[in-house]
Amino acid sequence: MRTSVKHIRQLLSIGVLTLVTTFVNAQEIESAYKEGEWFKFRVHYGLITAGYATLTVEDSKYNDIPVYHVKGYGETSGVSRWFFKVEDYYESYIDKNTDLPYQFIRKIDEGGHTKDKVIDFDQQNHKAHIFNRKHNTRDTVDTAINVQDMVSAFYYLRNHIDATNLKEGDETTLTMFFDKENYPFKLRFLGREVMNTEFGKIRCLKFRPLVQSGRVFKEKESLTVWVSDDENKVPIRIKASLAVGSLKADLEAFKGLKHSFRIVVDN
Repeated sequence: MRTSVKHIRQLLSIGVLTLVTTFVNAQEIESAYKEGEWFKFRVHYGLITAGYATLTVEDSKYNDIPVYHVKGYGETSGVSRWFFKVEDYYESYIDKNTDLPYQFIRKIDEGGHTKDKVIDFDQQNHKAHIFNRKHNTRDTVDTAINVQDMVSAFYYLRNHIDATNLKEGDETTLTMFFDKENYPFKLRFLGREVMNTEFGKIRCLKFRPLVQSGRVFKEKESLTVWVSDDENKVPIRIKASLAVGSLKADLEAFKGLKHSFRIVVDN
């Protein structure tokens, strides 16, 4: 059970992070999302529900700057919660014009292992100011130019996709900041696929994330990601292949999309 919980935590806490490198730069395109957008994902092993995760976009301000306040929440449920309780909160304050984050909040409780951190990004001077609320300590770390956090990057890159030019085998890299480190990620485009969902058949873009180990990029837990091949770039499924079977996070509900959700064939 603990092995499964490990993958549950990966899907809930880094699933979005691996999604974010899906996208490549494009110019003068309309925003893919707006305030009021909400996603709910069901994390499951076959028919067994292991947990749920949500993403919400709200209007807000950060130091009087108009921003999108994105809130992410993940938790285990049912039998999984009896064995290993997980409650993860993630928040990001994202500039509406540049799509860059100003602040990232991570508050987690994973089987008694807790973290509570606030990271303020100085995008101009390429610094991350880290406040560990649990231990009441502060650090400052250098960051990459136009650094993203694990939540903001997904929304940033949704606005900079050029899916029409993607070819099978194409790879995209992006640096994200997590805890106290800059993490290089690479995503390999695997092709297009029509996915059967509870909403109907959805045309999707399919990707495989790679993580850097030393100077070599390697596959991460055989993770595969599908996003809708439309203006919204909605995450449809994240799948982690296990020794026996696979753990999946599937889109279960949504609202507030900026663009029409394209369904090939209704169920």
